[in-house]
Amino acid sequence: MLDFIFSDITFVNFMFLASAGFIAAFVDAIAGGGGLISLPAFLAAGIPPHTALGTNKLAAFFSSSGSAFGFLRSGKVNLRLIKYCVPFSFLGAILGVKSVLLIDSKYLYPIAFGLLVAVLVYTFKHKNLGECDNFEGFNSKNIKLGILTALLLGFYDGFFGPGTGSFIIFSLIKIFKFDFISSSGNSKFLNLASNIASVLAFMYYGKINYVAALAVGVFMLFGASVGAKVAITRGTKFIRPVFLVVTTIVTLKMAITFLKGL
Repeated sequence: MLDFIFSDITFVNFMFLASAGFIAAFVDAIAGGGGLISLPAFLAAGIPPHTALGTNKLAAFFSSSGSAFGFLRSGKVNLRLIKYCVPFSFLGAILGVKSVLLIDSKYLYPIAFGLLVAVLVYTFKHKNLGECDNFEGFNSKNIKLGILTALLLGFYDGFFGPGTGSFIIFSLIKIFKFDFISSSGNSKFLNLASNIASVLAFMYYGKINYVAALAVGVFMLFGASVGAKVAITRGTKFIRPVFLVVTTIVTLKMAITFLKGL
């Protein structure tokens, strides 16, 4: 049975959440990692952990929508890729949310942390990674890898979340040889699919604070639209360093959280 959760939020909390949401969506539209800002903000506002996860997913839906359609209008989204991968991102997220409500997400910390470190080291070492768009079309191999990646990262996003944007952008560069701006644009639709699936699942389990999510979502929509416009205008040379900074911060945050739990 659906358990719709509405609770009042104070003006101070609202201003705090709105500011955090705008900044999170702006950053996320460029290089991912917005959840690093928005989720702790919801927790700091006094929302219980599982409800904070669901609330953050609904608010992030506005962010993903704003940035995804901003990139789509600019021609930075490959619709064939979206057709192949989005359904599997959606399915993976549904499975991820069902799992996180049964299993403590702390068990994913060591794996996710190790993968983020590998992404960082590889990106720093290969300075030309994602600089040029070398996409040469679809073939059986890259389609299968893309579908598998969408399923796994959709699951990860629904189950846990931190670093999902970094993983998707990096994966699209490696699998399809996109540049950073095309990878970022296509990643937003995969994020949007997993967000929708996660929201539906969290709604079913009654783990969303609708007042907080919808109020903050408006500011996240605006922040994402501005962020996407900046990313498209400034291009790959701007996105790469932002990607590295955001991924580094996410990695350090995960390391600190994991060490505190030991």
